[in-house]
Order: sequence, then structure tokens, then C-alpha cells
Amino acid sequence: MILKNKILDLFTTYNELSVKEIGNNLMVSKQAIHYALNQLLAENKVEKLGRTPKTIYRIIANDLQNKAIPSYPEITLDEENFLQNNFLIITETGKMLEGIEGFVHWCNQRKLPVLKTVKEYINTKTKYNEYFLQNNLIDGTNKLINTDGYDSIWLDKLYYIDFYAIERFGKTKLGTLLHYAKQGQNKMLMKLLVDEIKTKILAFIKTSNADAIAFVPPTIRRELQIMKFLETHLKIPLPIVKINKISGLIPVPQKSLNKLDERIRNAKNTFSITTSTKYNHIVLIDDAVGSGSTLNEIAGKIKNKKLTKKITGIAVVGSFKGFDVITDV
Repeated sequence: MILKNKILDLFTTYNELSVKEIGNNLMVSKQAIHYALNQLLAENKVEKLGRTPKTIYRIIANDLQNKAIPSYPEITLDEENFLQNNFLIITETGKMLEGIEGFVHWCNQRKLPVLKTVKEYINTKTKYNEYFLQNNLIDGTNKLINTDGYDSIWLDKLYYIDFYAIERFGKTKLGTLLHYAKQGQNKMLMKLLVDEIKTKILAFIKTSNADAIAFVPPTIRRELQIMKFLETHLKIPLPIVKINKISGLIPVPQKSLNKLDERIRNAKNTFSITTSTKYNHIVLIDDAVGSGSTLNEIAGKIKNKKLTKKITGIAVVGSFKGFDVITDV
């Protein structure tokens, strides 16, 4: 009996198995087991759960093994490419699905007709794409200026690389990557996020003649900090202005505060600037912007020290709330 069939026989006794457990039962090498498991994965007979070194394998029910992604010849190549470039989900079991595969899964979960919903998604996403400028960024400056509650606007400009979420369809591709990379402290997703944003950030820094950058430090302690990962892997060849975190005994994340005045007070008392080096244009980078209070207050601290005359904030994603008001003005 070939190895992959022996492994399938094991699954009739055990619901889930690791490579080590398979090896202990069959007395074969890890290399041989991995080879056989890859064949079974390709044949859609088993599924892989978790990450090394805690990966386990589970047999797929017979009624699902031959269940391929339905073909939709009515969907044009342009529509498929649009989905591939814009749609990504992480399933409830931790699988990352892109493009048409992810979209079909999303529709099936909600019992929605795929063909009709594809066109609705493209129309909706295209509407949001109208907010992108020629530099492929979204200008959030007016949203910040038109938000009541700020004593001063210290940022000269505020940009997003994308919105965090759009109506009905939820998180954007960047929003999904950021959410699961940050919450799951997932290095693979962080790398994918960097691949998505690096070119845009480097291009903006070059065209805006920035001569220094700064990264907003995290307020909540995590083993793997996404902002530190971005600082290390974006590899922006400019001096970095150090921003220090000075939170109280109990750190309070901005997203836990609902009122703008609370967010402003939180930002004022959470960060400090100790450098004395002066620059012409500092680009301040954050992962996500809701109200913009963190970026704005940090910009105020930098300008009050007279370290620069111009500060631009740029976030991976930002909230759409407020843009609908701006378009009506």
C-alpha cells in the first residue's frame, strides 16, 4: 500500500493528525510524510490547519472532496482580474482566499447569487475608487479639517493608501490583511501587507521631497508589533524621528474610545518627542486612521518643538466616515 493511502487509513481512526503523530504510527521519515501530504492536499482529500510547528491535518468529508469551485463563464476576464486585484478574505478556519475563489466563498456564506453580486461589488468598489488621486492615495485632509472638536490642525496633509472597509462588502483587501496581521501577529500577512504598500509609500516619499519619517508607536504591548515590522521591512532610506510612548499605568488604545475629545486627550498624553534634529518635511506613518487624532496630536508635538514646518500623515487604511459629508459640501 502506498504511503498516502496508509495516511488516509489513519484518518479513519484519528480525526486529526500532526506529521509527528503520522510518523509515530507509520514509522516513516518526515520528508516522506510531507511529500504524501502534499499529494493529498493537491487532491483535496485533506486540509491543513495551523502554522508550523503546530500544524495539523484533517481529512475532508467525501461530499466535499470533489466539490470544485463552480465555473462562471458569464464572468468576463476583466471582472475576474478586478476581483483578483481587489478581493481577499480570511475564512473562519484561517484560509486566505483571493479573487473569484474568495468571492464565491463569501457569496455562498451569505446565500447570495454570485453573478449578480460580482457586478454589484465591482460597481461599489469602483465608486470608492473615485476617491483615489493620481498618486494612488486617498486625501483625508478635508475630512480631518471638517471634523468638529480639534483646537488646531497640525497635519499639513493626511493620506490613506485605501479605506479600511466599504459599504455592504466590509473590509477591503488592505483592511483584511491589516486586521488579521495585527490581531493574529501573523508575520506572513505582515509581509504580504508590506508587498502591497511599499511601492506606494516609497513613491510618495520621493515625490513629496520628504527628508525624514516617523512611525507611530503601538500603545498595546504585543509580541510582534506591526508598526515595528513596517519600520524594519519598508526600508525607507531616510532618518527616523523617534516617537516615544508614555502611556499611563493601564494603556488605553484609541479604538476603545468613542468620543473625539477622549481620543485627543489620549493622544496628547500617550506620546512624546525628544529629538532636536530639524527637517524640512516629515512623513508620519500609521497603520490605521479613524478620527486622525493620534497623527494630528503627534504632528502638533513635533511642530511645537519647531522640528519641521511641514508634516504629512499617511496611513495604510482609513475610515470612510466623513467622506460622504465632504462630497456634499
